[in-house]
Amino acid sequence: MKLSRWYVFLAGLLAAASFSFYLAQVLIFHRPQDTFFYMLQDLAFVPVQVLLVTLILNDLMARREKKALLNKMNMVIGAFFGEVGTELIVHLSKFDRNAAGLRSLLKIETGWNEDNFKQARQKLLSQNYMIDPRSGDLEILNEFLSAKRAFLLSLLENQNLLEHQSFTDLLWAVSHLTEELKLRSDFAELPESDLTHLAGDIKRAYVLLLTEWLGYVRHLKTAYPYIYSLVLRSNPLNPEASVTIK
Repeated sequence: MKLSRWYVFLAGLLAAASFSFYLAQVLIFHRPQDTFFYMLQDLAFVPVQVLLVTLILNDLMARREKKALLNKMNMVIGAFFGEVGTELIVHLSKFDRNAAGLRSLLKIETGWNEDNFKQARQKLLSQNYMIDPRSGDLEILNEFLSAKRAFLLSLLENQNLLEHQSFTDLLWAVSHLTEELKLRSDFAELPESDLTHLAGDIKRAYVLLLTEWLGYVRHLKTAYPYIYSLVLRSNPLNPEASVTIK
């Protein structure tokens, strides 16, 4: 309410000041025709000013702010993969009976271009994921996610991530999987129906995680080549990857 009153006061003050200057011009020079002529001339230029300021300058500023925000979000995404994501890919891939095909698909090379990343994303989304909760160790996965729970919650509190829907979806999927595992006490005695449910939760987090990781690597390719090099040398799906430069 205070903000609206302030705007009304400011608008009235500026209008009164403008009226006073026009009135002073008429009283001093006694040429109302010229005053109204220039007034109309100024009014005729207002739409052009609106076009320049509102549509063009504001759009350029919005794009610049969006780019700055995107850089901040990618820093957060980088922190996520450094703390949780990269290792989580390793854990979840153990539940995928078709992980061998995935390793071949995401064996990213230094010379990959935009087309390579686009094709990899398309294939990633159409990949036949065969998630089997018995193929991996649910207890180890539970311990890992429980240890990272506080970090995941801190990311969900980041307001900047609201602008990045796909990454927010990933965080919710991983957080949900964390809660599902946390509330189970004996993974060895789970019925088939519950294992099927967990398989769906693992698959959801797994697909979102891989898609987001590919997008993050794609961003590093053009923005930070030196980090891109490190990510390729620590690719969690490439058994031949080595951080050591040979």
